Amino acid sequence: MKISFWLLDINYEILDDGPEIRLWGIDHQGQRVLILDRSFLSSFYILPEKGKDLKDIAEKIRQSELFPEILTAQVVTRRYFGKSVESVQLTCRNPDVMGKYAKKLMKMDGIKDVLEDDIRYSSQYLIDRKIFPCGWHEVEVEEVDNELGAEADKVYLAKGRLQLKEGLDLPNLRILGLSLVCYSPMGTPKPEKDPIVMISLATNAGEKRQFVAEDCDDRQVIEGFLKYISQFSPDILLGYGSNGRDWPYLLARCKKLGFELSMDRMGKEPHTSLYGHVSVTGRANVDLFDFAQDLAEVKVKTLENVAEYLGIKGGSVIEDADIPFYWEDEKRRTEVLKYSMDNTIKIMGIGEAMLDYAMQLSNLVGLPLDYVGTAAVGFRVDNYLIRQAHKLGELIPKRVERPYFPYVGAIVLPPKAGIHEKVAVLDFKAMYPNLMILYNISPDTYVKSGESLPDKDLYVAPEVGYKFRREPPGFYKQVLLSLIKARDEIRRRMKELKSDTPQYRVLDARQKAVKVITNACYGYAGWIGARWYLKPVAEATAAWGRAIISRTIQMAKNLGLQIIYGDTDSLFVAYEPEKIENFAREVQRELGLEIRPDKIYDRILFTEAKKRYAGLLPDDRLEIVGLEVVRGDWATIAKDVQETVLGIILKERSPEKAASFVRRRISEVKESMVTPKDIIIWKTLTKPLKDYAARAPHVEAAKRLLDAGYKLTIGDKIGYVIVKGSGKLYERAVPYTLASPQDIDIEYYISNQILPAALRILEPFQISQEDIENS
Repeated sequence: MKISFWLLDINYEILDDGPEIRLWGIDHQGQRVLILDRSFLSSFYILPEKGKDLKDIAEKIRQSELFPEILTAQVVTRRYFGKSVESVQLTCRNPDVMGKYAKKLMKMDGIKDVLEDDIRYSSQYLIDRKIFPCGWHEVEVEEVDNELGAEADKVYLAKGRLQLKEGLDLPNLRILGLSLVCYSPMGTPKPEKDPIVMISLATNAGEKRQFVAEDCDDRQVIEGFLKYISQFSPDILLGYGSNGRDWPYLLARCKKLGFELSMDRMGKEPHTSLYGHVSVTGRANVDLFDFAQDLAEVKVKTLENVAEYLGIKGGSVIEDADIPFYWEDEKRRTEVLKYSMDNTIKIMGIGEAMLDYAMQLSNLVGLPLDYVGTAAVGFRVDNYLIRQAHKLGELIPKRVERPYFPYVGAIVLPPKAGIHEKVAVLDFKAMYPNLMILYNISPDTYVKSGESLPDKDLYVAPEVGYKFRREPPGFYKQVLLSLIKARDEIRRRMKELKSDTPQYRVLDARQKAVKVITNACYGYAGWIGARWYLKPVAEATAAWGRAIISRTIQMAKNLGLQIIYGDTDSLFVAYEPEKIENFAREVQRELGLEIRPDKIYDRILFTEAKKRYAGLLPDDRLEIVGLEVVRGDWATIAKDVQETVLGIILKERSPEKAASFVRRRISEVKESMVTPKDIIIWKTLTKPLKDYAARAPHVEAAKRLLDAGYKLTIGDKIGYVIVKGSGKLYERAVPYTLASPQDIDIEYYISNQILPAALRILEPFQISQEDIENS
């Protein structure tokens, strides 16, 4: 019989008679199914040294006792960096020995390189069989007994190859959000000694549950959590920062208590997988913090900031370091319960906003849902390119360690400081991908030094002089053209649908994922971890980008457009619709590239520095880039003052009113009208204290915490305040938990936090520190 199912997760096991792929999914009836496939054997390839006989090499491998798991060795023709090559394809019964075998093979005479041994077996399966996570597939199966004890409604044995099925509908997924509260009377909680006093859960079915410790005994908390997991049987687990914090803490805490965190669909514990994420077999563990990295508009990606950006309202905010004080006071303990559940609700809200995109990104690049968020952008592109290369019959280059070589980047024009009315941001549509297409920039089209070709057959990069063949189309060009075509087709289909339909929502998430991967290809070309890395590719693309921007700046000036600022592939110009329309036509005609308004600011303020500005959008929102208000290492009081100043200037156009506000706020601070949270400065420990050469304030504050009996590790956030006294700043940095309000150096906060943040905005309006202090 045939079944259709939506693929959620994949893993494999090595059995006595060979490897077994395990595909976890949901069918159209909403049943959780497990499909076992024992038909796939992994392969890897040998490239010979020049002049060596491949048939002889293949025969030696077949006869060798060093490689008992190799089943076949045959000579095949493939492509490698665009050129036809002969290689030996080896199939292996046990994929786990491929890396070990590759090292042995490299020592054999006549072998130049071994390829594709470093691609995981499950990844090879997905790539070779053209299977996509978060997508529907059909397969001929035979139902078998659930001898594995898997948490599945049906278990099947695949009797044929899986076939991809078109479909935009999603199965009825069971989604669970969770957050933990851990308690330590002193310092950051450590699982070896400090309990989990609360686990808060919420589901997409609307249920909310909290498991709360009595007398700091967290065994019942974790047992209650595990029982609920078993009952609800979630497909997707949502957390925020959970890969780095919640799951390791839960696992370590269970180990301390002497029992297992058995919660995957095989009754086993979660485990750390390929990209450092925590894998829960048969489920998808999604850390939304990973996907929040794609929100460029949110500079400090706390749960609160991301939730606020996405319009998820409400919720109490308690600093982690304050939890002991609330927990120890039974009258205020309910505030911790509310805080914890609010966090879980925020996580569910972020999941609702971002899961469609996450699933479409997973489906596009072919990485399972729990992998794709944690994987760096380079690895996402890498996996997508591997799939495309496989379709073209290209062998996959090895990922090798290489040193970083800097190269000249994009043009950034100095801004015209001050306030500007009606400014349009003109963005090139996928400028760098289009340049790579236009000039056929690719590792396989690069003409090495010493190669001679007629000039008519070459593109030559400005400044750097690198040469690329015009024909045939390079690997990057083929991939980018297919991505752009795919996005255009998706957007065409979206026009046929109403925007409030589930199909439209899925397609919109899909086109965003395609856009992200398309635009990431340029950065990938210069990423030293790239399999298809070639420095001249990145340098040449950047050089053509600079030439294009320089030419468009000149064209804009010729048409009388006032340029206010330029950054990478964007120009900020005075908003004159007719001139902009003419300019866009000229750019398209002369350069073959599309430029168009991306956004229009009603008003925008530039400081004297590059990449630091704030604009007022037509919907009355402030968009702030690079200023203190969006940086994590300034006190809240300074950030609040700067944001208020920006709002007054951009919305009310009154620098003097903004200056008056600063004076008033300084007066309030002098009268101690501040809360402790206003003045705490937060900084993260990025290495052991002994490795810090400079005596930074947060380092000295951390040392004071250690002296007071606190335990600290890398990654802990240190909150400190500056107290009165003489000496250098680091000598006056005290952990806020150890400081008394009367000791706070209010003058420091005025002179070194509030005034610098405010004056960065006010000085372009000729308002100085003296004007603030002497009025």
